[in-house]
Amino acid sequence: MVSSGARLAVFSPVDSTARVEAVVRRLADAIVLGLLTDGEQLPSEAELAARLGVSTVTLREALMALRQRGLVETRRGRGGGSFVRVPPDSGLEGRLRGLTVAELRDVSDHYAAIAGAAARLAAGRSLPSDLAPLRRSLDEMAGCPSPRLDGRFHIEVAAASQSARLTQEEIRLQADIGPLLWLSRDTPEGQDEMAKQHQAIVEAIERGDGDQARLVAERHVLDATDHLIELRLRLQD
Repeated sequence: MVSSGARLAVFSPVDSTARVEAVVRRLADAIVLGLLTDGEQLPSEAELAARLGVSTVTLREALMALRQRGLVETRRGRGGGSFVRVPPDSGLEGRLRGLTVAELRDVSDHYAAIAGAAARLAAGRSLPSDLAPLRRSLDEMAGCPSPRLDGRFHIEVAAASQSARLTQEEIRLQADIGPLLWLSRDTPEGQDEMAKQHQAIVEAIERGDGDQARLVAERHVLDATDHLIELRLRLQD
């Protein structure tokens, strides 16, 4: 279960340009990251269109595109509606092979800036109710680490910043590169180091130490990128 702040970011109004594509991207990212769960019923077309700030015509076009991608299933009749279908994780090494080292560095720099800003603001703005999801995610990852739990943790940090835009950008970046960064640390040693960095981020936020939260969050992303680049170069050999 994700926090209400993260879900509010998913269902907040989309940008005014290219709205069909924006709706598709917003909902697809949320589905892939597990913010919307497999089998979950989406709000009615009228309610969902209102939340996203688009017309019902735009929403229907977006839902059609999501159905074509296998991310949404629409059922007719009593108990019908649009339901989430979460795809299996696959093809990460193929995605990594398609990225150059320069592209990985570029997206990493952008992501580190977003993650650092979100952590710094979370340290200054988060409420006790915002910290509970972070601690819950840490506990769940300690028991069974996974890329989706890792992504959810970072989205919860962004949600604790009380910034819908930062949370939306975190969701977008997690969908783009989050699973790849996890792939780079998918060893017992890598996961131990990642868990220590997650713990340090939460502790800095709890202390209200924005500068330390930012530094640790940025270092967390950049360290993972260094490992990802090493993996990318090994795949090239």
